[in-house]
Amino acid sequence: MREGQFIMSRDVIKTDKAPTPTSPYSQGYKVGDLIYTAGQVGIDPQTAELSGNFSDQLNQTLTNIKGILNAEGATMDDVIKTTVILSDIKFFSELNEIYKTFFKEPYPARTTIGASLPGKVMVEIEAVAYKPKE
Repeated sequence: MREGQFIMSRDVIKTDKAPTPTSPYSQGYKVGDLIYTAGQVGIDPQTAELSGNFSDQLNQTLTNIKGILNAEGATMDDVIKTTVILSDIKFFSELNEIYKTFFKEPYPARTTIGASLPGKVMVEIEAVAYKPKE
């Protein structure tokens, strides 16, 4: 190790409060004071079923993120950045209305893009949270 470098812990997050990955990725990582979630979609972790309409999918997606954060003692208030992918940008207004029920001011920094998502998935969100060690 070179002078001035330090080693930061990197811990994988596993919780039953978010869907179990079916592809080669982790639900999230805690690295130092930061928590990174994988992109979450509207799959209920208990039933493994994708919610029906956009509103249901978005609520479940944000609930899954909340579950990952909670596994590390963090809350939605600790989120500093999100990336939102919409299958159709027509959902933008509805996204904003529901988003405000999970986050409060000052809102996290956010990037929102429209892109093709697999199957009937209408929204995917990943988050970065800042949770200092106590």
